[in-house]
Amino acid sequence: MFSSLLGNKEAFIIAEVGQNHQGDPELALRYVREFARIGANAIKFQTRNNKVLFSEEAYIKPYESENAFAETYGQHREALELPINFLKELRDECRKFNVKFMSTPFDEPSLNILVELDIDILKVASFDLGNLPFIKKIAQTNRPTVLSVGGGNIRQIQSSVEILNAYCNEVAVLHCVSEYPCPYNRLGLDQIQKLQELFPKNVIGLSDHFNGISSGPVSYMKGARVFEKHVTFDRTWKGTDHSFALNPDAFRKFCRDIRRIPEMLTPKDFSEIGKETVFKKLGKSLIAMNNISAGEYLTIDNLSGKIFSKTYIPVRDSLNVIGKRLKFDVLAGEPLQLEMFE
Repeated sequence: MFSSLLGNKEAFIIAEVGQNHQGDPELALRYVREFARIGANAIKFQTRNNKVLFSEEAYIKPYESENAFAETYGQHREALELPINFLKELRDECRKFNVKFMSTPFDEPSLNILVELDIDILKVASFDLGNLPFIKKIAQTNRPTVLSVGGGNIRQIQSSVEILNAYCNEVAVLHCVSEYPCPYNRLGLDQIQKLQELFPKNVIGLSDHFNGISSGPVSYMKGARVFEKHVTFDRTWKGTDHSFALNPDAFRKFCRDIRRIPEMLTPKDFSEIGKETVFKKLGKSLIAMNNISAGEYLTIDNLSGKIFSKTYIPVRDSLNVIGKRLKFDVLAGEPLQLEMFE
C-alpha cells in the first residue's frame, strides 16, 4: 500500500473526519459517501474508550467551553463517539465506496476493536509518538500504519519508527505541526525532506491543520506522497476541528491540485514545441526589411517579421538564415522562403 508509493508519482489522500461527525452515525456515513466521491483514498475516524483513556479525575472534570457537548469532559467525549456496534457498518460503507477504512485508536481496547473489525489502516496520533509500549501493540498487528510526528523530537520519532518497521511492512511517516489551526508560516514543510533522509525505506507525507489547500501541492513537491487533511461539511459547526477543516469543494480542489503536480512537472515533448496552434495563427514569418539584391548576404539588420495567413520561415529560425546568400532579388516586406537561398 504505502511502500508502492516510494519513488512513485501517485498520491494517497486521507480525509480526516476525526469526530466531526458529532457522534451522529448518519453523518459519519455521509462523510464516507461524499469524500470518497471527490477524491479520498481513505476516510479516517477516531476511536476511544474514554473511561480507559482518561483518569476518573479528568473524566468528571467540568468542561466549560463554547464547543462543549456536555457538562463534564468525559461526557463531552462520550457524546462525540460513534456507537461501537455501528463501526462494522461504517467499515462496510467505506468498502462499498472503494475507500480504505481508517481510524486512530487512542487506547488498547479501541485498538482491539479495530483489529477485530479488520480495519484497513491504523493511525498513531502525535499524542502517542514515543509511547513505545502502545506503538509496539499497534505494530504487532502488522496493519498498514500511519504515524504523525507532531510535537516530537528526533529521538522520539526514530524510536517510534524503528518499532513500527520491526513488525510492520507498510508504514507512512507524516510531518505534522501540532497547532490547531496551524498558520501558514508555521507549517515547516522543509521537514519533509529531512524525514526522507532519516527514513529512506518509509514513504513520507503530511498531516496538517492549515486551513488552506496550497500545503498539499507544495508538500508533494518536497516529496510527500501521503496526505491527511481534516474535513467538514460546515466550518461554522460547533467543535474545535471544524474551523480549519476543508469543506467538500475545498477538499476536491486539494486532491485535484496534488494529483496535477506530476503532469505539471513533465516536460513537453520537444517535437511539439513551436508547432502550437497559436504560432500557426499569430506566428511571425521572416521578411526582408528592405529591398535585397540577388547575391547579397542576409544580415541581422536587413530582416524583420510579419504575420501572414500561412507560416513561411518562423522568426525564431532567423539564426538559420542569417549569413545565407540570396539567389533572387527580394522586395521589402516579402516573406523569405528556403528556395531563395543558395
